[in-house]
Amino acid sequence: MNALQKKMEGIKLILGSHSPRRQQLLKLLDVPFEVIPSDADETFPESFRREDIAMFVARKKASALKEHIHDANTILITADSIVCVDDLVLNKPADLKDAERILNLLSGRKHQVLTGVCLMSNKKSTSFYCKTDVSFKSLKDDEIAYYIEKYNPVDKAGAYGIQEWIGLIGIEYIFGSYNNVMGLPIKELYENLLRF
Repeated sequence: MNALQKKMEGIKLILGSHSPRRQQLLKLLDVPFEVIPSDADETFPESFRREDIAMFVARKKASALKEHIHDANTILITADSIVCVDDLVLNKPADLKDAERILNLLSGRKHQVLTGVCLMSNKKSTSFYCKTDVSFKSLKDDEIAYYIEKYNPVDKAGAYGIQEWIGLIGIEYIFGSYNNVMGLPIKELYENLLRF
């Protein structure tokens, strides 16, 4: 039994997320959890610093699921990811045309992926974020078109999944957590759960 399994004995973990990628990553921690998706509004004040946006939305998602925290032995995990290039915050694309615009914007440039995570029980809550730098090669029009047609990335911040075809052929380097770019910084989550 590892340290987190010991700490989570008798604890009910809830992942408040629709994301199959977050579910897949959390499974790798080898602790049981239940999934209850959050449908919280993901808007945020325009004046927020980018570091605060993802944590703010993660906290909104947790607040929307508070009713599922029945006792001190329940911990809710919520997360939100944003993609930033220059001063622009790129969320999920509105449609396939918007996905094409976003990928053209990221092509040949470095951007940041920030994921905010909130842990909440009925006694306390904490939030943290993780930032990763990602650099794309110059993507060709046919590469973008193929990816959008085959993978339909409208459910992904920044219009791409690093674990999908576009990530395999297009990313030149990442500096920081790969799991963070997928949507859940597992190392940081592990450490925060141990401290919670």
